Amino acid sequence: MSISMYSASVPGFIRALENLAHVLRKGEAHARSKDYDPDVLLQMRLIADMLPLVRQVQIATDLAKNGAARLAGVEALKFDDDETTFAQIHARIERALDYLRTFQPEQIDGSETRAIHLKTRRGELDFNGESYLLGFVLPNLYFHCTTAYALLREAGVDIGKADFLGA
Repeated sequence: MSISMYSASVPGFIRALENLAHVLRKGEAHARSKDYDPDVLLQMRLIADMLPLVRQVQIATDLAKNGAARLAGVEALKFDDDETTFAQIHARIERALDYLRTFQPEQIDGSETRAIHLKTRRGELDFNGESYLLGFVLPNLYFHCTTAYALLREAGVDIGKADFLGA
């Protein structure tokens, strides 16, 4: 039996964002326990030319919500990228999760051959649904979630592989 496009996408997107929210909560608690403003963490970078934590979270949520929408052939919910606090970043993740939970298998299953066209800062990209999911959305989603995790570890947050992977 083959795996469905829905099963390969939405449940994994939800899990990634739920686990991202979990490590962010631990990061926020860590900052408070060390008596500094947690929102400082949102501007952390691994290196000067890399995007800060807040942007990693914004991109991860965009990948998940836009990925599901494109696979379903619908217009994606738009988010402003204006978060500056942990409260706002948690609200963004919750909005993305709520949106993802609206998708049903019948909207996404069978999207393997759906034509998907993206305009990126590096140019235009064309995919079918399967190559979009497996070669673009999933690797990018996990890259940005992993980078957020690494930023929090660098800040001294007590998180490990189990926090990243979830239950």
